[in-house]
Amino acid sequence: MRMNRMGERNRLRDIWNRLLTVPGNMTAYWTGKVAGWLQSAKLSGDAVELSVTKEEIRSLRKLAASFAEKDYPGTPPRLTAEEISLVQSIRDETKRCNRNNVTRTMAYWRVFERSPVLQWAFLAHMVSRNGGWSMTDLKGELYSRLLAPDRSDTIFDFLESANSLIFQDAYPQLRLYESSMERRRNLFHLLPVFGVSAFMRPVWEQFWREGNSALLTVGLIVNEQHYIEGRVVQDERFRRAILDTADFQAQTVLQLNCLLFPYAPEGALAHPEASSQPRNHRLAGLILEDFSDLSGRIEFGKALYAILFAVPAVAKGVRDFASSRTHTGSRADYWPGIFATLRSEPPKAQYVEKLDGGILLPGATPLYSPKLEQAWKDKPFTPPDRYDWYRLRAGSTVSGRATDRERGGNDDPFRYFGKMRPPLHYEMTNEYSFALNKLELAVLAGDMLFD
Repeated sequence: MRMNRMGERNRLRDIWNRLLTVPGNMTAYWTGKVAGWLQSAKLSGDAVELSVTKEEIRSLRKLAASFAEKDYPGTPPRLTAEEISLVQSIRDETKRCNRNNVTRTMAYWRVFERSPVLQWAFLAHMVSRNGGWSMTDLKGELYSRLLAPDRSDTIFDFLESANSLIFQDAYPQLRLYESSMERRRNLFHLLPVFGVSAFMRPVWEQFWREGNSALLTVGLIVNEQHYIEGRVVQDERFRRAILDTADFQAQTVLQLNCLLFPYAPEGALAHPEASSQPRNHRLAGLILEDFSDLSGRIEFGKALYAILFAVPAVAKGVRDFASSRTHTGSRADYWPGIFATLRSEPPKAQYVEKLDGGILLPGATPLYSPKLEQAWKDKPFTPPDRYDWYRLRAGSTVSGRATDRERGGNDDPFRYFGKMRPPLHYEMTNEYSFALNKLELAVLAGDMLFD
């Protein structure tokens, strides 16, 4: 008995050492790290620059100032019968598509397929896929052993609230643009009817005239992150229950908050003629260091945009993935060699190690990663507080409740426009493998501590 306990203590010490230091073999870790840097540099060899020129920024500022002098966002005094019908149609479609993460994600994709100039829609599609993967992780093989059910419910509410609020605000804008194109006339005077911030009117007007997708994408990134800042990020309930907690902040240490773009099946870059059977994908992406930082989230979104559209191999690969793999919410969508949507065996009382880097150990069964429909029921959408972050920033009168919750209000939103290039390191295949290993080690340590 004593020897068994000593053996357990030694094994627990080994697990904690592996968890708190470099995962796995140090040589393998740094080999993978260097490989990621080299692959990033190789992919960026023919990268293009995405930019909003200084002249465009000056024009945007002038346009914003001209609209500020008017009674925006006052609803137009009269809508035509056609406009009333259009507004109701867009509202109905938005509500229908905002049912859950899967319906939102695919709605973004359909917009991008129809209107490729709306590059933000594709960025939103891929970010929404990641949102779905994070949601199902809460009921998957590893996280379900680390989190109590009520804790998982709270984190799901947080993710669902942020995702559904952004969709509710952004999707009508995308559809209004498409309707403008169909009718060959500008309909952006209807933006206030949907509660869209005054910030977006000049952005859409300038995009309509000049067609710079980068300008529109950055504008939407800035707007949507400000939109959720007061309504979600600074919400007392979410700050107390999630954002300010030690386990949420520990995600950066464990490198679990990766946002991933599957861009090429393993072996496809070297052997494009290989089998078309589902394979694990290589992963591009970034780690979000601090979700609470508004400016950081905006810069993070811009960096993701640059990875997705400035790097040709990634751009093509991610689009191929998105067009061939319908979003289910399961991580088996991109790593079928590691994850499975169904359990192959009942969960054991004590977890048994399954991973060695980015592959399963011999005889190990895949990690359970359910589809969204298996993991979560649809959550009714909660209408947001009605205030405009942009007018709030300018000192307009809004409710005291919203004012108290809004932060970063004095920030100049136009400073985010400019040149964008992909970061130096964004090839995440090995990085994510190590993150999964650390998560598994945390599960093993937890099982031994509380057994």
